[in-house]
Amino acid sequence: MNFSLYIAKRYVFTRSKNNAINIITKIASGGIVIGAAALFVVLSVFSGLKEFSLSFSNDFDPDMKIVASKGKSFFINSDQQKKLLNLNGIVSQSKIIEENVLFTFKEKQQVTAIKGVDSLYSRVINVKKILYTKDENWIVPNSNQVIVGIGISTKLSMGLFDFINKFKVFVPKPGKGNIENPEDAFSETTLTPVGVYAISDDLDSKFVFADISLTQELLNYKPNQISGIELKLKPNVDDATIKTDIQKIFNNSVIVKNRAQLNDSLYKMLNSENLAVYLIFTLVMILTLFTLAGAIIMMILDKKSNLKTLFNLGVEIKSLRRVFLLQGTLLTFLGGIIGIFVGSIIVLIQENFHVIMANETMAYPVIFNFQNILIVLTTIFILGFFASWIASSRVSKKLIE
Repeated sequence: MNFSLYIAKRYVFTRSKNNAINIITKIASGGIVIGAAALFVVLSVFSGLKEFSLSFSNDFDPDMKIVASKGKSFFINSDQQKKLLNLNGIVSQSKIIEENVLFTFKEKQQVTAIKGVDSLYSRVINVKKILYTKDENWIVPNSNQVIVGIGISTKLSMGLFDFINKFKVFVPKPGKGNIENPEDAFSETTLTPVGVYAISDDLDSKFVFADISLTQELLNYKPNQISGIELKLKPNVDDATIKTDIQKIFNNSVIVKNRAQLNDSLYKMLNSENLAVYLIFTLVMILTLFTLAGAIIMMILDKKSNLKTLFNLGVEIKSLRRVFLLQGTLLTFLGGIIGIFVGSIIVLIQENFHVIMANETMAYPVIFNFQNILIVLTTIFILGFFASWIASSRVSKKLIE
């Protein structure tokens, strides 16, 4: 191995007498550098886009959520609530009730979800980050105050503290049999919008936040009947352990979801896009490394007389093959290192100085992380190794003789 590596390093850093081989080798090396830099930049951009896309839901979703395994609601007693809060890793908890209802304002209608939250909700979600109110205060407990998404507010042409036009909510009453009077079919309540929240186009029309007691009354829920519990966790806690402990408390009668599972479709879409781009650029790298394989084959033919001399001196064929395998691998590795260095400069410049703008106010998001460096180096190394192995297999006793 030391002998093969010594010869391989000489072939890498020494110019050939054949100028055509030097040109092809430079083209192959340049292609590797450009390909590695491009792959690293693209992965960094997608890392930035992924974090940017998830930032909206991260402001809105809890670290973990407990929902009913059957039906829309479940019951929680004081003992379960106490055990839940005492779990190591949980900072705070908030009971919630969610249900799709009908809202009306100025003869306009909108079907969306009402989300009843208790007084601890602001400890689980940083509501001040998404909230736009006069005094930046959350809902007053045991009141008819609500926080409306700016999307719903726009659709209904509704302003805050409008005491002339009534903002009403209608909820179907439970029961069986025919309904003679349509007014008896719904429970209705007049609400007071005191604030709006704004996150993204999709989320801004998702909920109307209300006090949990109001929501329980509308839906005829019992005091200990809820549709979910949202949790804030300590940093770097083990999700699997927390889930197991919660299931023990509720005797496996609930479903526990972390933030990724709450946004399963979004995570799948972003990961699929990232994988697709990675595979496309990997294909480009494969095509580039065909040039490397060609350069190694030409080097083998150019060094045929040297190989014959080494073979006559007792060097085995597998050692001669290893020379060109190591040569190609070294070229690939060095090209990958230089490419990552170039790509890192581009990414760091964009990350710190915002050279390329997505619009007038926002730069293209990029994230420099070592995971992408590892992915690029591993990809380049594996592809370069196989390209070099294919090319070095041309060395045979028949070729030398």
